[in-house]
Amino acid sequence: MAKREHMKDKTDQELLKLLADTRATLRTERFSAVGARAKDSTAPRKLRATIARILTERHLRARATPPVTPTASA
Repeated sequence: MAKREHMKDKTDQELLKLLADTRATLRTERFSAVGARAKDSTAPRKLRATIARILTERHLRARATPPVTPTASA
């Protein structure tokens, strides 16, 4: 999966798409594991770690940009 260095290079739109795709993959992985033995038992853990990396990068970017505050005219 993608490391944090690779997350910095992605745009916000790419991060959102990757987040949606990873969450969908995790969902299918969970439901496919119910009926049979999983091929890779550590796959859900890796997917959750990737989701956490994406969310962390999005949070850092959100905090890096200063919020726009309206200025009062006197």
